[in-house]
This record gives sequence, structure tokens and C-alpha cells, in this order.
Amino acid sequence: MNKIKANADDINELDLVERLKKGQQWAFDVLVKQYQNRLLKIAYGITLDREDSLEVVQDVFISVFKNIHTFRQDASLSTWLRKITINQCLNWKRKWKRKFKWNHESIESENDQNLFEANIKSNDPEILYRKKQFEKNLMKLIKKLPEKTRMVLVLNAFEGLSYEEIAKTLNIKKGTVSSRLYSARKKLVNSLGMSNERR
Repeated sequence: MNKIKANADDINELDLVERLKKGQQWAFDVLVKQYQNRLLKIAYGITLDREDSLEVVQDVFISVFKNIHTFRQDASLSTWLRKITINQCLNWKRKWKRKFKWNHESIESENDQNLFEANIKSNDPEILYRKKQFEKNLMKLIKKLPEKTRMVLVLNAFEGLSYEEIAKTLNIKKGTVSSRLYSARKKLVNSLGMSNERR
């Protein structure tokens, strides 16, 4: 077992799926380790709430654990996980929309920012401060985007998916992806420009 664990980072997708289908707890731990942060970014881009994102991703992994035997591998594991995450997020939103009118205003917190922060190599306090402020302003603007536009932006900017991959994931036309991304980027650039002018 120790020998297997030592090579956890080198396990290929086919082997991982086979181990998951056999119900190996170790394989499930590897799955969570490899995909949790990526799925959290997707979930947060839709729910705009850290706690809800954590709950959604937890539900995603539970669903995967229960339904891994249905995964036919006609798509990659990451693609399958993304689709499940998006569906869970939309189900979550529909559930709360039935209880409350959807008007989500997420409270700003340091935890929210942690979901999107990359590793910062510079130790210069000025650079760190400017980067933090930029990310904070950017997240505020992203939260104001319409859900469909925001979802496409999240998949492209944070997941690095191509237009074609996004189209397949969301079951929309490639041209729709292009127009939504253009709209999102234009709004962000204009808003960031206005923010800088006010300073």
C-alpha cells in the first residue's frame, strides 16, 4: 500500500477510474486531491459563495463515488467532473430560488479570495498589495456578470477550456461561447478602466 501511495501523483486516469470502480478508498482520496481546487473554482464562479461552493463540491464527490460505474470514459474524467459540478450548482441555485428570490450578495471575505489566488512568488509588499487589490476588484466585477456569461468566463479563465470544450460542457453553440466571452471581457475591461479613472 505504501508503494502505491508513493506513486499517487503518477497514476494515470484509466488506472484511477478502474480503482474507483473497484471502490478503493485510496483512489477516491487521490481524486479529491487532484480535482477539489479546480472544481471549487467552477462552483464559486456560479454560486458566488465559499461555503455553498464547498458544499456543492462535496456533493459532486459523493455523486461520483456513487455513480462512477456509469462513467463510460467516452470523455475525459475532468470533463465528466466539470459537468457534474455545473449541474450540481444549477440544482443548488434552483433549490434556493424556490425558497428565496435570487438576489445573491456575497459578503466579502478573505476566504473568498483564496479560491482564486495563484502562488505569489514576489515578497515585495507593494506588489502584493496591488495584486490583492486588483483581485478583489476583479472578483467584485465578476460577481456582477449575468450567470450564463460568468459561467463561460470561469471555464475559460480559470479552467483554461477552449471555446469548443466550453460549448460541449454547457451544451451551447461555439458562437454563443464566443459572444458571451466577448461580452464578459468587454464589461470587465470597461469597469476596471472606470475604477482606475476614479482613483
